[in-house]
Amino acid sequence: MPKTVEAIVAEDGSIQLPDSISLKKEQRVLVTILEETDEENQDFEADSSAGETALLSEKALAEDWTREEEDDAWKHLQPDQ
Repeated sequence: MPKTVEAIVAEDGSIQLPDSISLKKEQRVLVTILEETDEENQDFEADSSAGETALLSEKALAEDWTREEEDDAWKHLQPDQ
């Protein structure tokens, strides 16, 4: 079964795997080079993207949510009705 682990490429180009990984001799592997990003900026960008999407869709969703058909569709989930 394939297994994915994070490793570091050293300055000399060698790949440093975590100590907990042991490979068979001549084991085949795939290496994916990831873009280097600042983790704080990455988290902020993800939050900003989600927030921007919510703001952009708010008007369209508000129109749908205020329709009588929507109230009827969700009425069975309202305990007091």
